[in-house]
Amino acid sequence: MNILGNIPPSQRQACTQVAELLKAVGGRALLVGGCVRDGLLGIPAKDVDMEVYGLSADEVECTLKKTFRLDTVGRAFGVFIIKGHDIDLALPRRESKSGPKHTDFVVEGDPSMSPREAASRRDFTINAISIDPLTDELLDPYDGVTDLKARRLRHVSEAFSEDPLRVLRGMQFIARFDLEAAPETIALCRELSPEHLPSERLWEEWKKLILKGAQPSKGLLFLQACNWLQYFPEIEALVGCEQDPEWHPEGDVWTHTYHCLDAYARHRIGDEWEDLIVGLAVLCHDMGKAVSSFVEEKTGRIRSPRHDVEGVPIARAFLERLTRQKKIFEEVLPLVEQHMRPLALYRDGAGDTAIRRLAARVKRVDRLTRVAFADKSGRPPIVVDDFPEGEWLLKKATELAIEDSAPKPILLGRHLVEIGIKPGPHFGKILDRAYEAQLEGEFTDEASARSYLKATIEA
Repeated sequence: MNILGNIPPSQRQACTQVAELLKAVGGRALLVGGCVRDGLLGIPAKDVDMEVYGLSADEVECTLKKTFRLDTVGRAFGVFIIKGHDIDLALPRRESKSGPKHTDFVVEGDPSMSPREAASRRDFTINAISIDPLTDELLDPYDGVTDLKARRLRHVSEAFSEDPLRVLRGMQFIARFDLEAAPETIALCRELSPEHLPSERLWEEWKKLILKGAQPSKGLLFLQACNWLQYFPEIEALVGCEQDPEWHPEGDVWTHTYHCLDAYARHRIGDEWEDLIVGLAVLCHDMGKAVSSFVEEKTGRIRSPRHDVEGVPIARAFLERLTRQKKIFEEVLPLVEQHMRPLALYRDGAGDTAIRRLAARVKRVDRLTRVAFADKSGRPPIVVDDFPEGEWLLKKATELAIEDSAPKPILLGRHLVEIGIKPGPHFGKILDRAYEAQLEGEFTDEASARSYLKATIEA
């Protein structure tokens, strides 16, 4: 098997050249980590990591800078980036934990460290495999190849515990590569907590679950097995939150949510931002059921009135654990709030005004239909063969030219200036009223907008 066949030829050639240059001065460069793992799985590699043995940082830099452009920002930690080739180069390092925070580490480069010892610091055995690009020799001191064939996720050593983020890394690896966690790894994860991890690091792992997980459900179930849902209480509250079995034969809201995420993952569109927004909305869409569900006394049926609206502050609280990006809140939360609207509008035979208002609220109707389809699909054993409400809504939105954007305001400040209105605080109020009138269909182009404005001012 050509393990390195997953690396683009020009990048592979650069790796070989790096290894040859360093070998000539007494060093050894190995390909390590994800690119090797992905090669064994037949997955194309984007980023390539290499580890250099037997040379100091000075020797590596002096040798390579004659041939390659180097980014030396991480040089103090023995890390270099080979510009133009997406190759990260690192010297083996000894890390010892000095405190509870993720930054509380003493890091010392050690060129004399063996590949086996360096691999012992890695998280999982499937990431502790390396290969010599000059000889194709595979170094697998912790049986990562065996684990990969068995689809098993197993930690390398007790050093795993030094970085609790590895629990979330396990979550996204399991979802991406269809793995099963070893019982001893789950037991170790249960002893860890994300207490001192910054939100930015949590965010990166959740993003990978959303954007790369083939079966996000497996990643979430791993978190549950590790007792880590307690650190994300908005999700934990969904466990055991019962639903009406007629509409939700799959079980509680937790089960529904992870099935919805799997349905979303089967229909990603490949646009990273769009997939991220939709995936997060699917994850959060029914969080409101935890606070709104009750059993009707007369019928015994479980109802969750206004769970779409009630879920917005809960979804916000969850997202705030992960990010401070304002745009994430602005684009995800309206989808949570409006996720039931496609079916409601379809049943009501809603007109253009309602659809324009919906588009103004959610920014992209096509996103909303993706969320609604995932919601509808996450109810096994029910199989969704058609999605008439989504098709209808997209067709109407396309006719109105608002399927992938909110209606753009026709009347702008310059139009007010043109008819002699002086700029000031009142501008905003006039334009807000004009936009409302536009959504109501009182004007549809610039000419009719000018007429509306003139009539409004004269009145």
